[in-house]
Amino acid sequence: MALLSRAGLDWFLLALIGVVALAYFQPGLGSKASPVPWHTITTVGVALVFFFYGLKLSVEKMRAGMRNWRLHVLVQVATFVLFPVLALLVRPFFSSESGVLLWQSIFFLCALPSTVSTSVVMVSIAGGNLPAAIFNASLSSLLGILLTPLLTSLFLHTGTGGGQLWGLAMQLLWQVVLPVGAGVLLHSRFNAFVEQRKAGLRVFDQVTILLIVFTAFCDSFAEGIFSRFGLADIVKLSAGMVALYIAAFGIIWGLSRALHFPRADQIVAVFCGSKKSLVHGSVMASLLFPASAATGLILLPLMLYHALQIILASSMAQYMGRQTAAKEAAVAA
Repeated sequence: MALLSRAGLDWFLLALIGVVALAYFQPGLGSKASPVPWHTITTVGVALVFFFYGLKLSVEKMRAGMRNWRLHVLVQVATFVLFPVLALLVRPFFSSESGVLLWQSIFFLCALPSTVSTSVVMVSIAGGNLPAAIFNASLSSLLGILLTPLLTSLFLHTGTGGGQLWGLAMQLLWQVVLPVGAGVLLHSRFNAFVEQRKAGLRVFDQVTILLIVFTAFCDSFAEGIFSRFGLADIVKLSAGMVALYIAAFGIIWGLSRALHFPRADQIVAVFCGSKKSLVHGSVMASLLFPASAATGLILLPLMLYHALQIILASSMAQYMGRQTAAKEAAVAA
């Protein structure tokens, strides 16, 4: 819990479990049948999340960060190529009808961009290249706006084919792209305001995610989507998420060493390249699967991966941080 608290996500993980439990016992509260306009509330919340995210982005810092291009290429290839390939490799093991739906949710997870806040926190704890971490995490989030829908449309039935693609593009434009762009343009004027209210804005981000997760699971429980999965299936899925994280972490670490990256850049590669964003996943699921009661199932692997990546990455970052401190002390001596 101390490690989770350092990452600022201790209460949030518990809240995720709480909203899923509430959705299970009271699915009518957040389903489409509810009189509360949840869709409007979450739509506005998402737009504000990305607007505030844009306010944190500095054009100057983004330009300066572009110089370390080999590191950036490795992180983005790991995020948007390595993970989808790993998902495709295990596709033959999900042959049943329920297995296909579960694999689709795993592939959706693998198509998502990296996190921003937790990636930077872990790199900082491990003693890595912090400016490079900020640049790569931010770049991944921006690329994900385009690449996640593209990857899911190529390999999954998202319900956005044909004429609906234009509608999805417009939703992404109004709900994600324009808010981010407006935030970047207003960065110089309001960045101080954002910096002073980091904690409050982080809570706002997390509450928005909780609302999206709550409504998604309400619809899924109301339609009986999870009735075909037992506790053993959830345990197996959790084990699979641990295996996915360790495999990605190991491959990225090996590639960064083969490319002779400095240790500080190796740390950036493994922590930025192995993360997946619950923020983008929650938003993209509501946009890419708008008419699906299975959205809750689509988010299930992501929620498990999100919790496990925090726990595993925290312990790894602490270990690497001690190694980094020891090496710096030896050099100083």
